[in-house]
Amino acid sequence: MQEFAPPPTPETAGAAVRPGEETSFAQMLEQFESENAAAGPAVGERRTGHIVNLREDVALVDIGAKAEGVLPLELWREHGPGTDLTPGLAIEVVVEGRDPEGSFKLSPYSPDHPRNLEDAKLAFEQGLILRGKVTGVIKGGLTVDVGMRGFLPQSKSGVRDPGEAHKLVGQEIRCRIARAPEEKNLVLDRRSVLEEEQRAEQRQTLEKIAEGDTVTGTVKSLATYGAFVDIGGLDALLHISDLSWTRLEAPEQALTLGQTLEVKVLKLDRGKRRISVGVKQLTPDPWANVVEQFAVGARVRGTVKRTSNFGAFVEIAPGIEGLIHISEMSWSRRVRKPEDAVQLGETVEAVVLGVSPKERRISLGLKQALGDPWADAETRYAEGTVVEGRVRNLQQFGAFLELAEGVDGMVHIGDIAPERLQHPSAALKVGDTVRAKVLEIDVAKRRLRLGMKQLIPTPLEAFLQAHAVGEELSGRVTKAYPGRVQLDEGIEAACPSAAAPVRVLEEGTLAAKLAAVWKKPVETAPEPTGVQLKPGEVRKFRITRIEPERSKIEVEPA
Repeated sequence: MQEFAPPPTPETAGAAVRPGEETSFAQMLEQFESENAAAGPAVGERRTGHIVNLREDVALVDIGAKAEGVLPLELWREHGPGTDLTPGLAIEVVVEGRDPEGSFKLSPYSPDHPRNLEDAKLAFEQGLILRGKVTGVIKGGLTVDVGMRGFLPQSKSGVRDPGEAHKLVGQEIRCRIARAPEEKNLVLDRRSVLEEEQRAEQRQTLEKIAEGDTVTGTVKSLATYGAFVDIGGLDALLHISDLSWTRLEAPEQALTLGQTLEVKVLKLDRGKRRISVGVKQLTPDPWANVVEQFAVGARVRGTVKRTSNFGAFVEIAPGIEGLIHISEMSWSRRVRKPEDAVQLGETVEAVVLGVSPKERRISLGLKQALGDPWADAETRYAEGTVVEGRVRNLQQFGAFLELAEGVDGMVHIGDIAPERLQHPSAALKVGDTVRAKVLEIDVAKRRLRLGMKQLIPTPLEAFLQAHAVGEELSGRVTKAYPGRVQLDEGIEAACPSAAAPVRVLEEGTLAAKLAAVWKKPVETAPEPTGVQLKPGEVRKFRITRIEPERSKIEVEPA
C-alpha cells in the first residue's frame, strides 16, 4: 500500500506536484473513506452513546463513530425509559441508518422493542412484554412491527371474533414472544398479556371496592335477566330488577352495549369474584312515602302496564304499580279475564283499597271509582217495591234481572209464572225487559230476590178491584150455616146473618120416644133469629164488608 503524503511544509509549498503523486492521493483518500465507513456501526446495532448537545427537536449523541448520531426528542419521549436528557448523559440507542448529511439516525433502545435476533432471544428468555404496531392482516393472523417484523396468530390475538381482527390494524398493542425466536420467524402472543393485565386489574378492583360503593362501569353484554357491566376488569351482574324502579320487560329498554353508567355495589364475594350492582339504588325509593302519597280511599289515575290471569297492574306513579284484582273490576259483569274490562296502555281511574309498603303492594278497585250501586239499595229496592229490569242470564233454577249497573236480582223459577215451568226459557228470553216485585233484600250479601208472578192479580184481587162495599150481585148459597155464598168463580163470601137450622122431633121417631121416656117435651120449631139459607139457592146479596189483607168478603141477603 502506498504511503499517504504528508501535507506540504512552508519549505515545499512552492514545489510543483507531479502527476503520479496526484493520482496516489485520490486513491488513498477513497480508501480512507471506505475503511472509515466499514468501521462505522451497522443498521440495527445497539450502542451506548453520550449526549453531546441538545437542540430544539433533536439530541446530538456521540456513539464512538466518526460522525455523531441524531436522536429525535419525540422518539425519546415516546419510546425512551422516561429520563430527561442532559449533556453528558449516557444512553442506549439503536442505529437506524444515516441521513443525507452523513449523520447516524438513532432511536432509543428499549428491551420491549428488539431490533435483531439477539435482542428478540433475550426478550423471550426474560418474558418481556413488547410494544408493537399492527401493520396488516394476513392469513391466520396479523403482522406486527415490534422493532422486528412478527406474526400474531388469530388464536393469540385476544380478539374473539375473527371478523373484528382488522380493527387492530394501525393500533399499538402489547404482546410477548410466544416461542424461541428464529431467523425471520417471530411468533407473538397478545392474549396472555391481556389476560394477565385483566387479572391484575381485577385484583386491584377487588382490593379497593366495597359493598355500598358507587363505581363507573361499561355495559359489556345484555341478557334476558339483566346485563353484565365491566367495572375495572370484573364483570358485575346488573339484574333487570335492579335497573329501574319502573318495571322493565327487557334490559334493552334502558341500556345499550358500550354504555357507560354509574352503579352501586350491592353484593360482593371476593372469593368467587362475584359482584352484584344496581342502578335504581342511586335514586330515591318511590315506595318510601307511599302511605302518605296514596291513602286508602284516594282516587288515582294510572296506565295499565301488564295483565295476568288474576288482574291488571296499573302504574300510578313512576316505579309504583297497583293491582286491580279481577274481582274489583265490575259490580255486575262476571269478568273472566282482565281484558274484559281493561286494555294494555289504557288510562284508568281507580280507588286505593289497601297499601302494604313492606310488601310493596297496592290494591286498587276499578268498580269503586264508579260508585257503589248498593249504597242506597235498601231504600231503592225495599221489599214490596215493583222494579223493572233486563233479563241478563237464564239458569235452570231461575233468571237474573239487571236492575241497574251493578245491581242484579234473581227470580226463582217458582216465582216466574203461576203455572209450573220446566225451565225459565219457557216464559223468558235473554234481553227481555220485565217487571218484578222485590220479595227479599240482603244488602250485606248484595242479593235481591224478586218475583214476577206476584204482580199477576189473583182471582180475589181481580174481584176486589171490580167490586166495592154496598154493591148488589147474585150469589149461590154453598153452605146454609154458617152462611157461605159463591159470588164468582173461586170467590166466596161469608154471610154472618145466616140463621142456624131448627131441629124438630117428629112423633113416632126414636128420638121422640126417648124424649117421652125422659119426660122431655117434644121440640117445636123456634122463632127464626136470622135469615134462613138453603144450600144451592141463588139470590141477591149485598156486599157489606171487604178486608183485602185478610182476603175476606161479607155479604147480606139483599
